[in-house]
Amino acid sequence: MTARRRLPNRRMCEQFCLELAGLHYTVSVGRFPDDALAEIFINGKCGSDSDTAARDSAVVASIALQYGVPLETIRRAVMRNRDGSACGPLGAALDIIAEERR
Repeated sequence: MTARRRLPNRRMCEQFCLELAGLHYTVSVGRFPDDALAEIFINGKCGSDSDTAARDSAVVASIALQYGVPLETIRRAVMRNRDGSACGPLGAALDIIAEERR
């Protein structure tokens, strides 16, 4: 098993907003010193079920990233619509992050 890469206590954070199925989310992204994606936070309407699901999925994705799972592996694992678009906020956020890197 790969060791978990730890993040510095203080680090830069990027933020962007997205809308999916009429719901609005704020996404915060942290990176390792080598600029690799290290963590993702997703917040929706506070206290809603969609917020809880988005936040939980982001925590799991962050842990996976810190254990060395490639971004593309996580992107391929999330649910997709027939047209290939992301069904959920985590997939939509990861698609935006991946597209910015191209």
